[in-house]
Amino acid sequence: MNAHAQAAPLETKSADDLDLKDAFGEFMATFEAFKDSNDEKLTQLESRLGADVVTAEKVERISRSLDQQKRALDNLALKRVRPALGGAGRAMPSEHKAAFDAYMRSGDDRALRTLDTKAMSINLGGSGQDGGYLVPDETEAEIGKRLAALSPIRSIASVRQVSSSVLKKPFSITGPAVGWVAETAARPQTNTATLAELQFPTMELYAMPAATASLLDDAVVDLDQWISGEVEAAFAEQEGAAFVSGDGTSKPKGFLSEAQVAESAWAWGKIGYTLTGVAGDWPASDASDVLIDTIYALKAGYRQNASWVMNRKTQAAIRKMKDGDGNYLWQPPASPGSRAMLMGFPLVEAEDMPDIDEDETPIAFGDFSRGYLVVDRAGVRVLRDPYSAKPYVLFYITKRVGGGVQDFDAIKLLKFGTA
Repeated sequence: MNAHAQAAPLETKSADDLDLKDAFGEFMATFEAFKDSNDEKLTQLESRLGADVVTAEKVERISRSLDQQKRALDNLALKRVRPALGGAGRAMPSEHKAAFDAYMRSGDDRALRTLDTKAMSINLGGSGQDGGYLVPDETEAEIGKRLAALSPIRSIASVRQVSSSVLKKPFSITGPAVGWVAETAARPQTNTATLAELQFPTMELYAMPAATASLLDDAVVDLDQWISGEVEAAFAEQEGAAFVSGDGTSKPKGFLSEAQVAESAWAWGKIGYTLTGVAGDWPASDASDVLIDTIYALKAGYRQNASWVMNRKTQAAIRKMKDGDGNYLWQPPASPGSRAMLMGFPLVEAEDMPDIDEDETPIAFGDFSRGYLVVDRAGVRVLRDPYSAKPYVLFYITKRVGGGVQDFDAIKLLKFGTA
């Protein structure tokens, strides 16, 4: 061996990687304990004596622990991909980024003014002083990336960026006019397609984090990353609720706010649903059958990329169900950062979905990439306010977001009712 040959460096894992691995191992161990306890409860229910109170409480306790560990696991997975706030290893700032940094730290907007930044007010015009300034492209991309990870509906919907206030999307109600014809036969004139138009207006979403003077004076702190970290949870929480149940007034319209109709009477412009047949509850026997009905209410072309959407409480109820072969319908994530599976389809946890109750629709199933459209207007703006909350500096951060159903046949609901 060459004496001068250097040994390959040993692969090391960061503390975040080790924490994530340990958390995932603990989560899987808890799931196994949950299955054992729930199996014991089901065995007791099948006997004449019924389930023991202690066993039932144990199952609920472990189920709650699973929910908590899953949230902690998701947070660790997200934390691992977040860049540090420190400036080490950063690329050289662009002209816009350098000018924006000066504005954030000291309020000096001279460089930004020379870049001819447009005002926030889209209808009345204005100056940077009353409208704020666009964040650099790098910061906007970072905010968008974090929202995609945190906002449950955004993570599975189609996302389109626009430069106008409203996205108008035409669609054909009757479908394309086509037909078969022989090679030498005359081509009869086809019927004119019936077109309609969907409109997706963008609404203003804002957050107002506060910073101390020492934070702004610290040159090591990357203010772009600080902004992204401060607004990610606020933006994700607000838009997540709107995408599910927003009424379309000053916010996007959620898919649960659309007209709902039994699947047998489905028509364009309405969301179809299947029924449990019991008001506010699962069927007394073969409860999983209603989930199967919901799956097959969706056309085959949509099922290929379909996902379940429900909140934590509904997921906890489904976690105890088995199929006819004794296998649990709910399966844990295959790896850290991935999603749990329900009957072979990924499960997205959206806390803004309603709880199980009479005539509620707490479960959605569909191809949300085709069914729901999120519209982002290009540009995130920041207005610096050093006066309103002395000695803190407030940053009024706004972005414009819209959303709505774009294909009413791509999303189905499960209604806990009889009609």
